[in-house]
Amino acid sequence: MAEQTPHQNLTFPSAGGKAHGYLALPESGKGPGVIVIQEWWGLVDHIRDVTDRLAAEGFVALAPDLYGGRITHDGDEAAEMMSKLPEDEGARLLAGAVDYLLASDAVTSSTVGAIGFCMGGGFVLALAAQQGERVSAAVPFYGVGQGVPESFTGVRAAVQGHYGEQDAFYPADKAHEQAEQIRRESGAEVTYYFYDAPHAFHNDENPAGNYRPAEAKLAWTRAVDFLKDKVR
Repeated sequence: MAEQTPHQNLTFPSAGGKAHGYLALPESGKGPGVIVIQEWWGLVDHIRDVTDRLAAEGFVALAPDLYGGRITHDGDEAAEMMSKLPEDEGARLLAGAVDYLLASDAVTSSTVGAIGFCMGGGFVLALAAQQGERVSAAVPFYGVGQGVPESFTGVRAAVQGHYGEQDAFYPADKAHEQAEQIRRESGAEVTYYFYDAPHAFHNDENPAGNYRPAEAKLAWTRAVDFLKDKVR
């Protein structure tokens, strides 16, 4: 059964209402803004850890809670929770996160980056398509789900994708096709990396045991360097 997550430490306005999330600041208290988008499990320990790791790299990192405080470690329940999150609702919550970061005195950049995993990887691409020039770097890790847009014409961000060659949820050939579609429709800079790994290889808490340490480390290093280069 889904349970409440303790990882909310921020409330911010979104779509005329209130949204919640987890905010991590760098040691200096200021830095470029990055949005971290959760997997279908919710705002779990792994996503908090990713957000903290980005803060340690100098970013003001915000992970919006797309499930309103619900988390799970059961795959069937996670799939159900994801299916009950309408694409437009997720997009509105994420738009509020962009607004919050760009208005924050702690954020030194005039754009934000976005990084997300699984369902969150799909919403990274949706956010980039929705927000245009306000998102300068989009990093989907094995993006799937309702957030993956049909059209990428609004994307102005540079895109760096990370996908597993053994991914049964989103096969590598589909990821190759997606990269070409983004280039064709948006003209954006697009680089997709492929790893000898299954879906969710970056998640060291994945219940299915999909974590691959070497591939995760390489992908993370590439992603952080990319965000540092593009988010200004």
